[in-house]
Amino acid sequence: MERESTIRVTGKGMLRLKPDVTRITITLTGCYKEYSESLQHSSEDTESLAAVLAKMEFAREDLKTLSFSVQTKTESYQTKNHEWKERFVGYEFRHVMKVDFPSDNERLGKVLYALAHAEVNPEFSLSYTVKDPEASKNTLLSAAVADARMKAGVLAASSGVTLGKIRHIDYSMATPDFEVRPMNGRVMFAAKECADAAYGAYNLDIQPDDIEVTDTVTVIWTLGGKGTAV
Repeated sequence: MERESTIRVTGKGMLRLKPDVTRITITLTGCYKEYSESLQHSSEDTESLAAVLAKMEFAREDLKTLSFSVQTKTESYQTKNHEWKERFVGYEFRHVMKVDFPSDNERLGKVLYALAHAEVNPEFSLSYTVKDPEASKNTLLSAAVADARMKAGVLAASSGVTLGKIRHIDYSMATPDFEVRPMNGRVMFAAKECADAAYGAYNLDIQPDDIEVTDTVTVIWTLGGKGTAV
């Protein structure tokens, strides 16, 4: 029985998007001797943060948790005999959250100023994304399939055969990174000239670069006419 001829081609999709959503990632941490005490302070600090954001016109449900953990913390110390040992310090909580809003430098300046002067002293970082990443991912996959079909068509025509039915489609299932980060690490505003204390805001003019994402799709077609399996 003659083996069915096929062609296997990997297509690449590329997409360039203008970010339209500002994302502030906020981290609260603390370490306490008792586990229950750590949980209590985590809850209290989160509510204090929510109260700060409420003054910036964020609803409570706008503050989304990305991760939360409570882990034992130890430290190394040297004994009188010059031996190094570990001792228990406490239970350290780490609560990572985010707030998203339509990109607006004026509002961003107010929010960052409020966070920088909050009693809970959170760490925060800035990034930009798109409003509908799922739709963008679908567009990216469509572009990858179209690229695979174009390449397969060229190869088939050059070989004197025709493309038949699709036998298999395979893609990575990985989620493309639809974020651009103009500032690495924690956002810091030490310069006084950057702030307008009377207005309660930082004077910012941030124009994030476009988001560039790629993805690949591998497609296997049967071949019509004469040809060998590829």
